[in-house]
Amino acid sequence: MLELRHLRTLAALHETGSVSRAAKRVHLTQSALSHQIKALQSHYGLPVIQRRGQSIELTDAGKHLVALAGKVLAEIQGTERDLAKISQQASGSLRIVLECHTCFDWLMPLMDEFRQHWPEVELDLVSGFHADPVKLLEEGGADVVIGSEHKRQRGIVHHPLFRFEILAVLAPEHPLRAKRILHAADFADVTLITYPVPEDRIDLILNVLKPAGIQPQRRTAELTVAILQLVASRRGVAALPSWGIKNYVDHDYVIARRIGANGLWSDLYASTLKETASRPYLRDFLTTARNTCFTTLDGIIPLE
Repeated sequence: MLELRHLRTLAALHETGSVSRAAKRVHLTQSALSHQIKALQSHYGLPVIQRRGQSIELTDAGKHLVALAGKVLAEIQGTERDLAKISQQASGSLRIVLECHTCFDWLMPLMDEFRQHWPEVELDLVSGFHADPVKLLEEGGADVVIGSEHKRQRGIVHHPLFRFEILAVLAPEHPLRAKRILHAADFADVTLITYPVPEDRIDLILNVLKPAGIQPQRRTAELTVAILQLVASRRGVAALPSWGIKNYVDHDYVIARRIGANGLWSDLYASTLKETASRPYLRDFLTTARNTCFTTLDGIIPLE
């Protein structure tokens, strides 16, 4: 019999393309998730997925079930919104701080959708760069912080969003263009263009350059588009999320290269106060954020 848990599993398989990543997404072991799939296939007498090495593909039967999952899960989310409004839990504030400023690309459509479902909630972006954005939660200056911070702190909950790769961004005619992978030594004589944040919040510096004893010249810009313009003008190189530069790479405005043999990866979380994490509109915001991310962003993987 088809159950709600099966629909969530199928949606996770569709979004991740992997049994192992889907299992993490729905908080199951791989064997438990595989058992669910076998039970579905036995029930319908049809294969639901096909394995392709470490990845999976949905069969026609699987695609039909995923389409159903999308409709049913969306209906459930909508009903939960309605119940929150009936219980008068539909008003409040949602002030968002962005540590990762390339998040604007997917956050704006998310905020538009959220505003339609929760018109009574005051939605706002807290502007500027903040040395300790999570502290704003404790001080009452923000309700959600989107960034890489996930250290255990009393009273703070870090909700996982996704993992993404950071790529080196170069001008198309840069001397390093012939290299497919860049290593720490390649950054020794370049100007690194970054956001105006401390070095310990820049993954390339913290995890690659400092361990190698390399400290490149640094220049800062507040906007992602400004960083990309400087890179394209041969003023230096940058390191930015793969999904944040895709359109610029596709149009040959800049080129991108992997950093290290296994790539440089970072994690994104939405942090809230523990006491506010159960608010219906905040739970809905987080669910909508994850759905939006995995629908619109390329190259991200689940983070659980």
